[in-house]
Formats: sequence, structure tokens, C-alpha cells
Amino acid sequence: MLEYENKAKEEGFQLVIGIDEAGRGPLAGPVVASAVAIKDANFISAIKDSKKLSPTQRRKALHEIYDKAHVGTGIMNAEIIDQKNILQATFLAMQQAVRKLIESLSEYQKSSEFTDKICLLVDGNQFKSNLPYAFKTIVKGDSLALSIACASIVAKESRDQIMKIYDQMYPQYGLKKHKGYPTKLHKEAIREFGHASIHRKTFRY
Repeated sequence: MLEYENKAKEEGFQLVIGIDEAGRGPLAGPVVASAVAIKDANFISAIKDSKKLSPTQRRKALHEIYDKAHVGTGIMNAEIIDQKNILQATFLAMQQAVRKLIESLSEYQKSSEFTDKICLLVDGNQFKSNLPYAFKTIVKGDSLALSIACASIVAKESRDQIMKIYDQMYPQYGLKKHKGYPTKLHKEAIREFGHASIHRKTFRY
């Protein structure tokens, strides 16, 4: 799964960052993006599309990713999603994730010459960015590029943790079970209790 990363480095890029998101489809909670630059690709844990891993496998992989990669996370809440729309909010979360990753690497943030040495690999078929870095979109990238698969796991686990906190704040919605997705249980709870502040008001219910 290093084909895309290796190709980017062959093209002269020194830092290759995989990007993915979690939470575009739910009715509640944020969209979370993660950016991951791998330092050591020798993973013991299974690293692939987060949806193909069990919660236990994801948690185990998460710890190893933080040990063997540089990581940045971006979060856009329901209010931003309603203001910007989910696609634009996703792009903003991705950009925020990249900025946080770069900020943690002093050698990159202090020197403008590295701008041309950074390449972003983005899951999906489109990406909009104000960042000064080259990027490549990859359909089903979380199954094709190791750095994107890592980002998929980090984004999913990060968002799940947020939803567990929201579940404690709003126990009536059953968020711990469905993570804000439009399940029958969730829709019935919304009809009974109305919207909470974490709900996306512009989504169809």
C-alpha cells in the first residue's frame, strides 16, 4: 500500500501526507479529518480502511499510528457544517489537519523551501484547498494508500470519542450506538426530543 507514497517521493516530494475524513453522513456531531505522514511503515497492526476493522483493531492500530507517524486532526462542528455545507466543511477540516501536522514539524514550518517538497494524498475524487502544497486525489484511497488508511483510522477513532462524550451530554439520542448516523433509533429520538445543538439543521431527516 505504499505505491502512491513511493511514487510521490520518486517525484521529489520529501513529506507525503495522507488525508481522510469521518462523519460526512451523520445527522449529528462534527466532521473530523486526519492527516498522517508515516515515519515507519512496518506496522504490526492491521492498517486498512477503518470501516473494515473492528473497534478493537482500530484502537490497537491507532496507538501504533501515533508511534510511527506524524498526525494532525481537524474538526468542524455542526454549526460550521450548516454554514458552509458538508463538502466545504470537510475540506476545511482536512486543511486544519494538515496545518496541525505541519506545525508539529519545526523543520517544515520554519523554511519556505519545503513548501514544494510536500505532497498531499487525499481520499476521494475532489479536494479544495488554500494550502500551498501539491495534492492528488485518490478514489478509495483508504484501501490503496497506507498513509490514507492510517488517516481513516485516526479520523474514525477521534470522531467516535467525540460522540461518546456527546452521548453523556445528550443520552436521550443513543449517540454511543449510532454515532449520529441517521438510524431509525436516532430519527425517532429526534422526533421525540427535537434537535440538540450538535445536530446539523440543514440535513434531511
